Amino acid sequence: MSLSGDVCVVTGACGFLGMRLVKLLLEEEKLAEIRLMDKHLQPDLLLTLEDCRGETKLSMLEGDVRDAEFVRKVCRGASLVFHMASIIDVYDSMEYSEMYGINVKGTQLLLEACIQENVASFIYTSTIEVMGPNSNGEAIVNGNEDTVYSCTLKFNYSKTKKEAEQITLLAHNELLQNGGRLATCAIRPMYIYGEGCRFLLGHMADGVRNKNVLYRMSLPEARVNPVYVGNVAVGHLQAARSLKDQQKRSIVGGQVYFLSDDTPHVSYSDFNHAVMAPLGFNIQAKPMICWTDSWGFLPCFMTTDRH
Repeated sequence: MSLSGDVCVVTGACGFLGMRLVKLLLEEEKLAEIRLMDKHLQPDLLLTLEDCRGETKLSMLEGDVRDAEFVRKVCRGASLVFHMASIIDVYDSMEYSEMYGINVKGTQLLLEACIQENVASFIYTSTIEVMGPNSNGEAIVNGNEDTVYSCTLKFNYSKTKKEAEQITLLAHNELLQNGGRLATCAIRPMYIYGEGCRFLLGHMADGVRNKNVLYRMSLPEARVNPVYVGNVAVGHLQAARSLKDQQKRSIVGGQVYFLSDDTPHVSYSDFNHAVMAPLGFNIQAKPMICWTDSWGFLPCFMTTDRH
């Protein structure tokens, strides 16, 4: 199912994943318009997209997702919203009210705007963090969306992302002003990597300061499936196509989907080392002395980013 002729909104369009999705949409689809929404737009953004934009209109819309009037204007006339904008902070360094306002309230305002402006499809970028850590420290092997998993959310980031995901799914099949129905789904990527990944660049900078030795930030036995940013973008596009297809819409709508690469399981730190070893980096044999969560991750730094 093609998105040809559609008008779509991408929130957090200047982020690591948002930019990748915009480029993919331009390369794979013939959309009438893509509205790039972000709190801080890059002045030269359109120039970087010139080679692949084709006949698609690109609109730059700078504003805050917490501004109800603004988000309603952004959604007016659109048929699809990719909601990627959020604050990432797994160390609770940001005020809870600020994070809640962006991650939860912003999502709620966007959903309300979709209903008011008759937007047919809404895809929410969630995170694997809404699933953990496991309260009993149990390993999950080959788990899927139906796996029963008891967890205790420790961070405001995971709590707010979980709440935003829930209100997204609850909005599925809501009645639109024109009598149609809103279709929603949520995508939970694993650890996202790729060109320009701030997390990888941060680990690299720390490694340079540590004489080209990467810090071990996770336990070797806590293995996961990372996912390439390009594959996450493709997953979002496939979800959008499915929600537009009337035969698939009722099946895909209201559901959550994990996204990972079909690659060997590895710990976060060992994966980072595998990526950066060709540049001459080694890695510590033992983890840093720091508390760990049930993912086996040792949080020692904070970053904020748009998805």
